[in-house]
Amino acid sequence: MPGGLSTGPASTPRTVCSDTSSSVQGEVILSGLKTVKKKWNSLIDKVYAPRNLQSAWEKVKDNAGAPGVDGMTVSRFDRDAAKLLEALHRDLREKSYRPSPVRRVMIPKSSGGFRPLGIPTVRDRILQQALRQILEPIFEAKFSTRSHGFRPERGCNTALAVVDRAVHGKYTWVVDADIRSFFDSVDHEKLIDAVAEEVADGRILKLIRQILQSGVQLPSVHGIEPTDEGTPQGGPVSPLLANIFLHVFDVQMVEAGYGIVRYADDWVAFAKSESEAKAALDKARQILEGDLGLILHSEKTRVVSAASGFEFLGFHYFVDPKSGSQCKEVRQTSVRRFREAIRIRTPRLKAQRPFKEKHATFKRLRKNKRLEAMLEDVNLYLGGWHGYFRTVKSRWSVPFSSFDGFIRRRLRSVVTGRTGNGWWTVRITNQMWRDLGLNCLSDRHVKYLQDQATVASGNR
Repeated sequence: MPGGLSTGPASTPRTVCSDTSSSVQGEVILSGLKTVKKKWNSLIDKVYAPRNLQSAWEKVKDNAGAPGVDGMTVSRFDRDAAKLLEALHRDLREKSYRPSPVRRVMIPKSSGGFRPLGIPTVRDRILQQALRQILEPIFEAKFSTRSHGFRPERGCNTALAVVDRAVHGKYTWVVDADIRSFFDSVDHEKLIDAVAEEVADGRILKLIRQILQSGVQLPSVHGIEPTDEGTPQGGPVSPLLANIFLHVFDVQMVEAGYGIVRYADDWVAFAKSESEAKAALDKARQILEGDLGLILHSEKTRVVSAASGFEFLGFHYFVDPKSGSQCKEVRQTSVRRFREAIRIRTPRLKAQRPFKEKHATFKRLRKNKRLEAMLEDVNLYLGGWHGYFRTVKSRWSVPFSSFDGFIRRRLRSVVTGRTGNGWWTVRITNQMWRDLGLNCLSDRHVKYLQDQATVASGNR
């Protein structure tokens, strides 16, 4: 393979980050249309086919989400779904469909600042999902194995697995890059041209242009801001459009002989020398800035040795200078995000009554319904969080002990209203939290490692 970077076996297991349903639905609908023709025609009727719209609605319903500019919630749409889907089908068939502006919300970033999110109406989300279900199988046939984001049978875990093999192999240098405001900077004409390489149906191309140029309603502002460039994050079709736009980057980097791993707009490139890594960055800059009109963030794009460390998809890769071992730990921004998520799930009462030491017993705490619900919520979050970060390779023998300590401190504060160390630390022991139902990260990780060892021994 160009660049020598293995992308892994075709049988890589599905991950929580992957999505197969829309691709399967589209393949079923398109199965009778496959020909040797270079481009696809007459697709719009497949988009608004009742079966495809129904499937798209079920997907949107499962994902729930907030209402768009019209205030229509998913549950309210559900009450009249048959009638509303028929109206959407009719508008598409009669060429009268027009997407509404997206509602702009600002999502705080763990590293500071805010990330803009564009929320389409439920009706527009259904249309976008229906469009994705038809287009995704067409473009999946050409997408590079170096692309992992928002693709069937691929996801964060497959991307990280390739990175794991690279840092344990002969790749000692890394291009650690960041595309500045990617989703706000996509050139509409270049994107439409990229779609048109496979799709010749003018109504599909017009529909995509309408989605891109539907405008944005800003918070606390009644007017609509035009969208002359960019593709808003938040719509079902946006990840697919991003992959279509960046496909040329994947292809040209591989053809030039550089090993890359890309997840949506996050990517890294690996090299066996500093000079090769610098050449890879020059090539990437030529494609991204010169050809696609994007901008690499000058302060966040660099060539570094793998030993000194780089970050990708929530992990910090580096070589421990003391032991010389390759490490993969939770990066600091992900740690901050974890702590904030735990704080949200463990709120203290504003007017909490003094808690006496004699009341800090298992029997009494077990009857606390608020604490019981809180532990259930925390456990649910920890299950998903550990499922993602369980592949850590830490300098420490118990990699999640500090996370568990933070959780227990928050819970003790919830119960007693006190912080720091005191009698509450001695009376409400770590084992008591286990007995109350807290499934801490360290216990989860021990079981995970045991299960991995059992699987490994069975494969010998």
